[in-house]
Amino acid sequence: MNNKQQLQEGLQALGLTLTTPQQLLLLEYVALLTKWNSTYNLTALRDEASIISHHILDSLTLLPFVQDAKTLMDVGSGGGMPGIPTAICRPDLQITLLDSNTKKTSFLQQAVIELDLNNVTVAAGRVEAMHDKKVDVVTSRAFAELADFISLTKHLLNENGYWAAMKGVYPYEELEHVPASVEVVKVEKLHVPMLNAERHMVVMKPKK
Repeated sequence: MNNKQQLQEGLQALGLTLTTPQQLLLLEYVALLTKWNSTYNLTALRDEASIISHHILDSLTLLPFVQDAKTLMDVGSGGGMPGIPTAICRPDLQITLLDSNTKKTSFLQQAVIELDLNNVTVAAGRVEAMHDKKVDVVTSRAFAELADFISLTKHLLNENGYWAAMKGVYPYEELEHVPASVEVVKVEKLHVPMLNAERHMVVMKPKK
């Protein structure tokens, strides 16, 4: 199976309908990750098939959780997951990719230019120092434990904002340490096509 077929099968399994240009952009992004990986150390994965399943399809499981959002921040974005695949699928969503590693943000800038993503801004720096922007959704993939994620990013949420934390196995222990000021809205088990690993989405919001 080639990359294009693998992506199409994965999108179908996720129930996503993307235009041909969007699918081509996702594949172009995979090619960029592969090309720049040795320079910027973006992912431990070396082959494009694994990148499609572990990074692209995995990132796209975020889409149902940000349907009504207009702004999103991907904290600790690394090589751009889940922010860049989300941006390709949701050109109407304004996305900020934040990472403290300047090598990675150099790659992100390059990717945003090459993929012509007008809805993406790249920010370099520590999340606690980011004070000029508030968003509808703060997301991250394996950035920090839930309690740390909350304390480091709560200043980034706007009035009705919420967190969408992408996790692997069910985070029993981490959920016990979520502060009392935060409501866990839901923990949903995700199915990522072609990925034989557990994934969960934890949606949380500050209590009013």
